[in-house]
This record gives sequence, C-alpha cells and structure tokens, in this order.
Amino acid sequence: MPFSELFDNEFKQRNRGHFSAIVRVAFADGKVSTEEKDFLDKLASTLQISEDEYTEILSDPWKHPINPPYLYTQRLERLYDLARMVHVDHHLGDQQEVMLTRMGLALGFTPGNVNYIVRKALSLVDKKVDLDTFLFEMENMNK
Repeated sequence: MPFSELFDNEFKQRNRGHFSAIVRVAFADGKVSTEEKDFLDKLASTLQISEDEYTEILSDPWKHPINPPYLYTQRLERLYDLARMVHVDHHLGDQQEVMLTRMGLALGFTPGNVNYIVRKALSLVDKKVDLDTFLFEMENMNK
C-alpha cells in the first residue's frame, strides 16, 4: 500500500469519527430535525462522507470512535461544528452544555478548561458568528 493511501485512509477515518460525533449530538433528543438533517447533509459532503458511509453512520453513530485532532485549531473547528449542532437542537435545554462538554473532553480539551471553552463556544454560536470569527475569538479569549 502506497504511503499516500495510508494518509488518505487516516484522513477519512478522522472525518468519519467527527461526523459520527455530530450525528450522536443530533440524535441526543431521539430525533433529527429538518434543520439538523440539512446540516448533516452539508457536513457529510464537506467531510467527503460517501452515501454508504452516511447511511451506516446514521444507523449506528457509536460505531466510529472520536479521534481527537492533534492541533488546537482543528479541535476548535470540530467544536464549532458540534456547538452549531447542539445549538440547533433547542429541545436539549440544559443538556446542550452537558452534551457539548462530553464531546469537548472527547476532542481533547482538558477537564480544567472544558466548561469555560464550551460556554464561550455556545455564546459565539448563539451570536451566529462564522468559523473565522469563532476561531479568532476562541484563540484570543484569554488575552
């Protein structure tokens, strides 16, 4: 197997893990709203999730492990996607922060800062900021 295929397979596996984490959040209240479904469709395309993979992940999102990214910026990008999904699902109420905190820990944020990061992320998503603004604000929140 060529080296490039190893990289490609690892990249696809990470994307599947990230997508399945977001699907888990979407299913947290037992159903997927139209707004959530639209977001999942768009995200699947962005993450290069095939139709077969999409169907498989929707049927069992817990099958794929969450592979936390190494780079902090990549963790923030994934947190942004998760926060948007959690925020879309208004039925979660107080559970949205709990759910996002669990996902934040799975992404590699530390127990010492995950609550602050999650609150800040939800605050920014509530303001409907774009990804670039989200990254800037999150990376500069302690300055």
